[in-house]
Amino acid sequence: MKSGFTTTILHSDLESPIEHFSVHKPMHVAAAFGYADARELVKVFKGEASGYVYGRQGNPTTAALESKISKMEDGIATACFSTGMAAITATCLALLRAGDHVVSSSFLFGNTNSLFGTFRTLGCEISFVDATDAENVARAIRPNTRLVFVETIANPCTQVADLARIGDLCAERGILYYVDNTMTSPYLYRPKAHKAGLVINSLTKYIGGHGNALGGAVTDTGLFDWTRFSNIYDNYKNQKPALWGMQQIRKKGLRDAGSTLAAEAAHRIATGAETLALRMERASQNALQLARFLAAHPRVSKVYYPGLENHPQHRRAGELFKSYGALMSFELADGTDCFDFLNRLGLVIKSSHLGDNRTLAIPIAHTIYWEMGPERRAEMGIADSLVRLSIGIEDIDDLVGDFRQALERQ
Repeated sequence: MKSGFTTTILHSDLESPIEHFSVHKPMHVAAAFGYADARELVKVFKGEASGYVYGRQGNPTTAALESKISKMEDGIATACFSTGMAAITATCLALLRAGDHVVSSSFLFGNTNSLFGTFRTLGCEISFVDATDAENVARAIRPNTRLVFVETIANPCTQVADLARIGDLCAERGILYYVDNTMTSPYLYRPKAHKAGLVINSLTKYIGGHGNALGGAVTDTGLFDWTRFSNIYDNYKNQKPALWGMQQIRKKGLRDAGSTLAAEAAHRIATGAETLALRMERASQNALQLARFLAAHPRVSKVYYPGLENHPQHRRAGELFKSYGALMSFELADGTDCFDFLNRLGLVIKSSHLGDNRTLAIPIAHTIYWEMGPERRAEMGIADSLVRLSIGIEDIDDLVGDFRQALERQ
């Protein structure tokens, strides 16, 4: 009997027979799939039978990964995409129409912020609010609000959304609650516990974990009543209502946009996912110890990490998550140049990525958030000296030692 998180993921491939008794699902790289019976091919095309018709819409390797992600998130269905941003884009393209309104957290990943700006030009209304208080979300809701979008822990300043109360609010109003779980991962937190209808994970980050594959996934938790969602097209109502949303995301998002997850990437991510729990526990432990070291250092003016007791949402994070995660940021004290500091780091890699086994650092205002301009950065609390860290699984003494020498050496 399988019940634990890691046990379930490790053995999920073996729930159905695998050729040659392999313990992993094999990698299927075919672009097309043939059928001996033309009627069966038609049924698959119409969604009346399970199967595969064209690689752009999925293949058995990706389907095996989707099954894993659904188990991780306790969902009923998952669709995988070429990247996390592709997953968000495809969902919005599939479910939103001109004149619709979205309430989004203002503490948002830079590319998601940019994407929502694009949807504004296409006729959607977007309201950005401080999602650390559900009352702000409630005030922003309108009659044409179709979904509420939040991140669990915001990148880069680690604000923790009022996830439970927003979930209650959306359930009461019948609004789709869409949660980006990337920074926590399904191991630390399941948004379904607080009534999320859809969950996005960038598989490139913690789930894949090794920095060797791009991918994204959208999971339907089964909690949202799609019969109340006015934007479902009639020709996608040929399944039970619980699957209407995912059917439309697959057809209008994955198929039409062509944001396909390649089989090789899916295979790498599926393998990396097996050690998610082990990696998250180690990286989270490292992050907490490093955050405490940085917070006590005179050349650091501020540390943003939910595990610190002075973090505004410290108590909430402790109640919601298994641990506080591996994302943090800090501001250097006046007189310490962030570029010189970063260049003195010997072990830590200067990179824009997140969720790698290795610790990564980047000057946020000058890179990822440069495009949005100083006014929007100020609204988000992103100082010019802010350095974002994605903590890896190195030995903690080595990590602390590298930061100590970089801070103290002139």
